[in-house]
Amino acid sequence: MKNSFFRILTFALIISLLGVLSIYSSTYQKQGVWQDIYMRQLLWLVIGLVCFFLVCGFNYRKLWDANYLIYGGALFFLFLVFILGIIRLGAQRWLRFAWFNFQPSEFAKLAIIIFLARYFSRKSVDDTSLMSGKFGIFQGIILPFIFVAVPMLLIIEQPDLGSGIMLMLVFVCLLYLTNVRLRYIFIFLILLVLPLPFLWNFLHDYQKQRLLVFLNPNIDPLGAGYTIIQSRIAIGSGGFFGRGWLSGTQSQLYFLPESHTDFIFATFSEQWGFLGSLLLICLYYLIIRQGFVIAQRTQDAFGRLLAYGISLLLALQVFINIAMNMGLAPVVGLPLPLMSYGGSSIVVTFIALGVLVNIDRTRNVF
Repeated sequence: MKNSFFRILTFALIISLLGVLSIYSSTYQKQGVWQDIYMRQLLWLVIGLVCFFLVCGFNYRKLWDANYLIYGGALFFLFLVFILGIIRLGAQRWLRFAWFNFQPSEFAKLAIIIFLARYFSRKSVDDTSLMSGKFGIFQGIILPFIFVAVPMLLIIEQPDLGSGIMLMLVFVCLLYLTNVRLRYIFIFLILLVLPLPFLWNFLHDYQKQRLLVFLNPNIDPLGAGYTIIQSRIAIGSGGFFGRGWLSGTQSQLYFLPESHTDFIFATFSEQWGFLGSLLLICLYYLIIRQGFVIAQRTQDAFGRLLAYGISLLLALQVFINIAMNMGLAPVVGLPLPLMSYGGSSIVVTFIALGVLVNIDRTRNVF
């Protein structure tokens, strides 16, 4: 446990501090509220660390008992967004609490993983095996899918297509890991893909534009394709060693939108180049690998699935965000974990990492 604790904490801290440096560099020339935005990220980092240490000392099996409460709480806050949510850039995703904004979709991702880990493992604490092998298609796929689909649709409606897609990807990956029969998974995937042409009509206009410019950004270079073109220029102009800290042009001179949130990888790449980007990806690899190692050596089915789910969530978010920055995936509005500006994302990520460490500490009991 001691090794996993220090490794996860060290990697997470380095990535977070690199994120603060990137946020500072992309906002320090802007006036007004932008000038102290890095200080707010530091505050969220401190709160995230406090949560991390608290969760490390909290037996993760208590999440088993609180599972329905956590799931219900996630749904409640997602519903509350439609009534009291704050609208920014055309999206209604945040709730205002005192001096901070809270994004319930970030909390919902972790809540769904906890729910699925409990659903696919046995009820008894003493029984450490999975029960999904005995499930038919209804219990194995349809029923858990309904529990995932409800928050997923609420999140997509905000609209937050990226987080909705993340929930579905994590669900499919966990189906495979829980030994649900492969033919059921294939049938499910086919049923999932078939209505996609029909669902196109339900997408918002800007979401359709994002998908179209993914295929060819030049069809609207000053509109929907602008961000991805600027992101590519920023990454490419970084070269091998980068332009240096505070020396980027695309990220600091207002060319690259969202340079401190969804496109912070482009900001980082412009300043630290291919070498720095490679180092950053290695740090993500090490922290995610540590999560998978914890999952593999945990005998308790609930803890094992929980560790796999958290590791998969991190891996998918990192992969999709970086691919999005490089123009290899559609722009779906996903933050880069621990790097992008945003209190909800960084605090929930540290809580998830704390759960990982706690699973490693407690696993010998089961």
